Amino acid sequence: MKLNTIKLKNIVLPLSAAFLLTAASCVNDLEREPITDATAKTIYKDFSNYKNILAKLYGGFAMGGQISGDGDQPDSDINGINGGFSQYTRLLYNLNVLTTDEAVIGWNDGNLHTLHKMTWDSSNEFIAAMYYRVYTEIAFCNEFLRNVTDAKLAENNITGDNLAQAKLMRTEARFLRAQSYYHAIDMFGNVPFVDETYVPGSLTPPQRIERKALFDFIESELLAVAGELKDPKTNEYGRADKAAAWSLLAKLYLNAEVYTGTQRNTDCITYCNKVIAAGYSLKPKYDELFLADNNINNPEQILSVNFDGINTQTNGGTTYLVHASIGGDMKASEFGVNGGWAGLRTTKAFVGLFPTDGSDKRGRFFTSGQNLEINNLGVFTDGYAFIKYKNIKSSGTPGAHDNWVEADIPLYRLADIYLMYAETVLRGGAGGSVATAVTYVNQLRERAYGNTNGNVTSINLNFILDERARELSWETTRRSDLIRFNRYTTADYLWPWKGNVKEGKAVESFRNLFPIPNRDIVANPNLIQNPGY
Repeated sequence: MKLNTIKLKNIVLPLSAAFLLTAASCVNDLEREPITDATAKTIYKDFSNYKNILAKLYGGFAMGGQISGDGDQPDSDINGINGGFSQYTRLLYNLNVLTTDEAVIGWNDGNLHTLHKMTWDSSNEFIAAMYYRVYTEIAFCNEFLRNVTDAKLAENNITGDNLAQAKLMRTEARFLRAQSYYHAIDMFGNVPFVDETYVPGSLTPPQRIERKALFDFIESELLAVAGELKDPKTNEYGRADKAAAWSLLAKLYLNAEVYTGTQRNTDCITYCNKVIAAGYSLKPKYDELFLADNNINNPEQILSVNFDGINTQTNGGTTYLVHASIGGDMKASEFGVNGGWAGLRTTKAFVGLFPTDGSDKRGRFFTSGQNLEINNLGVFTDGYAFIKYKNIKSSGTPGAHDNWVEADIPLYRLADIYLMYAETVLRGGAGGSVATAVTYVNQLRERAYGNTNGNVTSINLNFILDERARELSWETTRRSDLIRFNRYTTADYLWPWKGNVKEGKAVESFRNLFPIPNRDIVANPNLIQNPGY
């Protein structure tokens, strides 16, 4: 699905300017002047606009601004930070991968370096950008939902097939909002809450919602939309269907004990089984999951954030993941791009999860000229480079553009479902079996090894944690996995420069959550800063 041709800034932001971006610096720029000739009344009367607006809701996960390359103010969606730096999936990566054993970065932009060192504080601009990116997406979805109620659709004379399509789009908007609230509950815990009933322009700041109550809201929304979305694999590529809702429910239940104190392993198995029964299958070659044409013949992909190199020209997304991981002796042309940014590498702890003989093809490390030891975080050649995405098609030809990468980022794919199933079976959930879990794990390992040499006859939880890292590396699952296994902040698992010590050390347990940005705490008296900040 292509991004819409109507600028979202000209549709949504002025209508939701007083939404829960409660920091004055984020709101005031939107309220200075009317920046649009269009109004909700005229936009939503014309059904031909609906798909464009919906595309912008999806596009909120792909683009950081209103122009090619995302831009600075006023073209960036987030005030005070470049649109490329604040693109949604780039921030997800930085907060959920860069803070773990899976990656380090050599750049010294602002407070970026504190993420891997785990020394961040509540003034960190990248954490704040993630928070505001999440709530900007929620604002976009709420604005759409306010204008596609049954009453509004009737008022705007949306009828027949257009009415059915509008209601489906409404359901997708609810899913996308739940997706962003999932990121909020996972990274920030107790947060502001606003749905479509919040009146734009209200002087009353948003209320704080406890983590358990937010869990209940996300669950109820997903259960509702799972009955209304299209059947698995029947919607357009890149649009949510029932399987996407089931996948997010499984992820929510997988982490339920962290979020609420109560395990929901049986429910996780239930929804994994629903996805598996829908007929997805593994893509035969692991590396082709991350190429420029991974949208083609990919039976494993359940939902992705889409990039095409022409309509989605962002310095985030896979453009960031490819360029930033190229440096040293690496040849950018072999990755389908025009240069490297010499930033991202990985740690010896992550390298150590793979066999040293290279038999597991998921461990794609570039070692020539690279040191395994990281003596200096700022030197690209310290730490093995890691190869994940490429702007190369499965045919060997490059993507459409040599700068903007067009590989899509999977949000949910079957391999993750298999591993969630295996973990929750081992944690005592009902409705599955260990034997089936072993079968699923071995399917992943046979693909990774190209034969049965890596097959296992038994599994345990520690194995699953490591297997998730091997299979899902750089797919923004690692932080929540380590938290769930009590390995993120503790001394039970160390990696280089954890705690700003070369050998790694335990850090404060409050770092299992990120801080609410200081400016939001000041602006909204209903909020309470997370402990430790």
